[in-house]
Amino acid sequence: GAVPKGNATKEFIESLQLKPGQVVYKCPKCCSIKPDRAHHCSVCKRCIRKMDHHCPWVNNCVGENNQKYFVLFTMYIALISLHALIMVGFHFLHCFEEDWTNLLQAYGLTREETAEARISLHEKKQPLKVSSTECSSFSPPTTVILLILLCFEGLLFLIFTSVMFGTQVHSICTDETGIEQLKKEERRWAKKTKWMNMKAVFGHPFSLGWASPFATPDQGKADPYQYVV
Repeated sequence: GAVPKGNATKEFIESLQLKPGQVVYKCPKCCSIKPDRAHHCSVCKRCIRKMDHHCPWVNNCVGENNQKYFVLFTMYIALISLHALIMVGFHFLHCFEEDWTNLLQAYGLTREETAEARISLHEKKQPLKVSSTECSSFSPPTTVILLILLCFEGLLFLIFTSVMFGTQVHSICTDETGIEQLKKEERRWAKKTKWMNMKAVFGHPFSLGWASPFATPDQGKADPYQYVV
């Protein structure tokens, strides 16, 4: 949704053929015609239509033309993080006991001997034999450390992206960007239903393309430069 820089020239404004009662606003920072609901991004150094926020994760602004892709970005990362947590739980339930049992057997110990005598594994000098039926190619202690780190990372990204996904969907349904909510700007645009707002972002009509980052949504052909007062 980036607005072309430096287009606020006298010749270009005259070419718009504005009607009586129509005015255009000029951004003093990037010298461009500032459409309605556009805001200047200090990082991108230009005005963005329906700017929600500047996201450092994607190194870009979230605005009119890429909000769908940002919503899918947060949704799929949340699903992948949830999948990672489920796989961690699956490993602990089905592989944890087997891995440690194989480790004890590799050192020549039985489960009963270890439980009764509390013999340290370091007292045995036999080499560790990795079984081909183990769930992990790493040793059980290393696997536990990696699973704990993976669990922490997956939970962190799941919470963060789920919150971002929820706020973006709420912003779309209310047709109010994050900046407009923070600044509490007065609504000057027509109020539409939640379903119409969703179709304006994800495309017309509803289809599987809503969930595809390769499908470009049809957002109409409204003139972004004119604002009637």
